[in-house]
Amino acid sequence: MHDVAEANPVGEYNPPFSPQYDELHTASGEIREHWSELAGVLEGRSPAVLERYRRRVRTLVDNHGITYNPVDADGESAGPGRWEIDALPLVLAADDWAVLERGLVQRSRVLDALLADLYGPQRTLTSGLIPPELIFGHPGYLRVAHGVTLPGPHQLFIHAVDVARQRDGGFRAIRDHTQAPSGLGYAMADRRVVAHAMPEIYTTAGPRPLAPFGQALRLALRDVAPSGVEDPFVVVLSPGAQSETAFDQAHLASVLGVPLVESADLTVREGRLWMRSLGSLTRVDVVLRRIDADYADPLDLRRDSRLGVVGLVEVVRRGGVSLVNPLGSGVLENPALTGYLGAVSRALLDEDLLLESAETHWGGTPSGLSVLTSRLPELILRSTVTSETVVGEALTVSQREELLARVKAQPSDWVAQERVEYSHAPSLDGTAVTASPVSLRLFTVAQRVGYTPMPGGLCEVLVPGAATETNPRVAAKDVWVRTVAGGATTDAAGPAVPESLPRFAVPLSDVVASPRVLNDLFWIGRYSERAEDTARLLISMRERYQDYRNRPWLEGSDCLPVLLGTLVSTSQLREGVSIVDDHRSVAAEFRALTEDRSRPGSLAQSFGGLERAARAVRDQLSHDTWTVLADVQRALDDLAVDPEDDGAQLGATQSAVLNGMLALSGLGAESMVRDLGWHVMDIGKRIERGLALVSLLSETLTREHTRPTERALMESVLAAAESSVTFRRRNTTVRVAAVAQLLLFDPGNPRSLAYLLDRLRENLVAMPQSSGSSLPERLVDDLVATLRRCDPSDLETVTDGVRVEFARLLDSTHSGLTELAVVLMKGPLSLPGGTRPLWGGTERRDLP
Repeated sequence: MHDVAEANPVGEYNPPFSPQYDELHTASGEIREHWSELAGVLEGRSPAVLERYRRRVRTLVDNHGITYNPVDADGESAGPGRWEIDALPLVLAADDWAVLERGLVQRSRVLDALLADLYGPQRTLTSGLIPPELIFGHPGYLRVAHGVTLPGPHQLFIHAVDVARQRDGGFRAIRDHTQAPSGLGYAMADRRVVAHAMPEIYTTAGPRPLAPFGQALRLALRDVAPSGVEDPFVVVLSPGAQSETAFDQAHLASVLGVPLVESADLTVREGRLWMRSLGSLTRVDVVLRRIDADYADPLDLRRDSRLGVVGLVEVVRRGGVSLVNPLGSGVLENPALTGYLGAVSRALLDEDLLLESAETHWGGTPSGLSVLTSRLPELILRSTVTSETVVGEALTVSQREELLARVKAQPSDWVAQERVEYSHAPSLDGTAVTASPVSLRLFTVAQRVGYTPMPGGLCEVLVPGAATETNPRVAAKDVWVRTVAGGATTDAAGPAVPESLPRFAVPLSDVVASPRVLNDLFWIGRYSERAEDTARLLISMRERYQDYRNRPWLEGSDCLPVLLGTLVSTSQLREGVSIVDDHRSVAAEFRALTEDRSRPGSLAQSFGGLERAARAVRDQLSHDTWTVLADVQRALDDLAVDPEDDGAQLGATQSAVLNGMLALSGLGAESMVRDLGWHVMDIGKRIERGLALVSLLSETLTREHTRPTERALMESVLAAAESSVTFRRRNTTVRVAAVAQLLLFDPGNPRSLAYLLDRLRENLVAMPQSSGSSLPERLVDDLVATLRRCDPSDLETVTDGVRVEFARLLDSTHSGLTELAVVLMKGPLSLPGGTRPLWGGTERRDLP
């Protein structure tokens, strides 16, 4: 073997002495031609520059909100984790891609033909080409799907395959994904991040773009719609925001411009599939499925499923909706089938298989069982009936004996796969370029005249020395496919994509009108306003605390217990904290109310709620939203890692949260279309602002204090309500009546109660249920009427130390706003409970 360390101009790249293929260098140690631009740009770059590239990528990942939700052994989500992207792409030569493309497209055609046969004439089974037990014993085979076909010439809609390059430079397929392939959204997001992080390198190399594939997928979804549907309504069906690849699903839906839905958004009525909207139903024609097929319908499939839609199978069988990938396509993922694909290709297509699979041995044959039992430590064992994968060399002697007993007891349930080689490619590890093993996931989509491949895909950097199918992923890589000589970017295979594609005829109001989506948008409005109000209150209180904590003799210092009492009412601040003698305790509470997610009413808790609601409707929000959220999260993280903060970082974090919420408010005001979703989000915002305002006034101004104390309290209230400047311009003296006039009665002050009630009324009028006298509208009208009956000067009257009229007004307003929120949550924003299919005509169906 060769030593490339001396000839290597790129960082610390030193591939190991091994027979594995080196993506960067030839056998003589020279840079491969298709890597020349990238190597030339990186040549001589200092560690500081390489570290800058890495930091850019990490920042962009956060700013774009790209996450991967790891799942524990019990299938529970551990919460969103950062998606790691290697700044250096994997570069493929045009010639290599041409070979891969032909093999990939043919492999899709083979699996498509096999899928059509397995759920149709089953000639591959009756002829003995494929052992029937491999099909009927696999959980991916669904008998309810037999005879069900998709419109058009193809049954396999999206196909993904994991590929590794061998030592001779050729490629070998490791595993096919036909159930609900994931990774398309990640691949497109990775391209966006790397192109923005390294624009000079990206421009110099000029890889083939991914946008045409997104257009091809969009067109293919239209083509697969049921017969007679001219303007199909397409949705992406997701398991939910807690699924492992929630970002992947949401980003794909966003690229396609179609709604991302969950089971609660859909219902079956009169033999059709519908998406719920407020006051109406929208018929769904095509469903891009991202849940496993056996979870798609708790009526005909898994009865314990909460991810599917009752009656969906019946609608599919009737041809009322096209479900892709189709029900039952998961049977093609049986690892034992890979050993038969060569024969299937020759039988069904009369072609030799171009992209061969990793060598496998099925225990259902004598020769296969002999290999399994005699060479177990050298192999990767995979179950044909579960998702279990076992690395032979990683087992102890007792574990190996136990596994052998299981294999001998049910030999047809096991497949052994030979160890697969992985090529090595440059990877940016901190400040150095190192050699790492990589694998590829490639994608195709079925169109009228064939399969169109994505020109690139999803590359994964693997842990060195790990085994097939079990190796932990270190990071993802963008895949750059070089153009042919002359710079042409026209696809060598697959149908051309028209420059202008017809748009899905989807009314915007229908796209965002699902009660689930509206519910989350409502809480986005509430949580963002809650975080903003809390940040303002904390900032105002810290400033007042700094003024008085060491000078308790100053007039107005008695405002501190009152202000801290305001926090007691909205959080769980310890009572009895001494303002003068226990500064450390108070400082710790200020910090906890900023960063502690478990503290009710804290900034971090409100931001966490906002982030969760936003992730649930990711496809509805712009990229700028995630940039803002990432900045806020970084500020909270900076405070968490600085336990010795003297208060400077605390103040900076609170200001960063406030700035972030103001940025979100600006995005909502200037960038969001005034559709139903916007109105619902604004309703949540106005309700929360009203509740915060009346709570603040109730805790601070309804009881009589000394004049200096009341003045200090009113100044703090005005600061927390962002009305200090306006108040000073209008008033020469600080009085309760003047404060109430500005914060309660002034319809021109966006921070006033009168203003937000007007906005609430306008938003409610935009709701489908609006009749002018609906219950939510009546509640707001009652609040307006109560406010108009009050005179600001009357609110100053004190009886036994209490401003009774002021307190009564604030209490009734708080009750009215709370009731409004409850009515909305139980009414138009309520999530559907149990559902059942309603069949049209005279058809009847008994439900279990």
